[in-house]
Amino acid sequence: MKVQEIMTRDVIYVDKDVDMKYVLKLMKKHNITKIPVVEDHKPAGLITDSNIAKKLGAIRTRGVPAAHLYASSIMDKDIQIISPLSDVSKILSSVGTPGPTMLFVGNEDDIVGVITKADLLKLVKDTTHLEEIMKEMIYTVSPDDRIIHARRQMIDADIARLPVVNNGMLIGIISDIDIVYALDKIKKGFPLGKQKHQLEELLVNDVMSAPAITISSDKNVADAAKTMIDYHVGCLPVMQNNKILGVITRTDLIKTIDAESL
Repeated sequence: MKVQEIMTRDVIYVDKDVDMKYVLKLMKKHNITKIPVVEDHKPAGLITDSNIAKKLGAIRTRGVPAAHLYASSIMDKDIQIISPLSDVSKILSSVGTPGPTMLFVGNEDDIVGVITKADLLKLVKDTTHLEEIMKEMIYTVSPDDRIIHARRQMIDADIARLPVVNNGMLIGIISDIDIVYALDKIKKGFPLGKQKHQLEELLVNDVMSAPAITISSDKNVADAAKTMIDYHVGCLPVMQNNKILGVITRTDLIKTIDAESL
């Protein structure tokens, strides 16, 4: 199987000179968390929700609104470009690793598509029960926790989202993109002198996405892949009797793809 058979062809991208306000507008409109950046129509970098969260939360940019930050100052320049004729089996190890992986498809002068973990979910066929591959060690936060605490926990654990649990019950999910929109709102809505206080007082409950999309523990790997595709999510809490047993991510599912069958 070739990359061109499963890649995303309608690529949403931005020029390196656009401001972050426009980037955030596109992310919200298209429900995406990664955007390729081009310079003179050539691939130049990649912006992710994690990049933006780090930039907006940095001390040196606390007083700078998104409209005064530019794609070139936030993008990751370390990108990988592959041919549309590359074998999918050859890219599983690079796309299927933890982190916000996106491969550009084309050449140094043009982008004809991209490959993400979401694209690879279409190839997940394994019928192994989720309990066999899910992560049982779960990081969670309370709805009354401060956003700065949740963000620190995400950075320390190198994860992009956290289940929100209240009295043992799952009530939502908080992710990098939720925090990005919250930081942007503070920057736009409050003068510089009040932004630090607003950020320190912002709670998980004010920002989280609810209800959380979940999956039952009696489902299998292929079921989880379909649920992620249908709901455009990258992580699913695995539930049994309304309690979280573990979590499953796109990365976990992609590891089950049999490269030799492609």
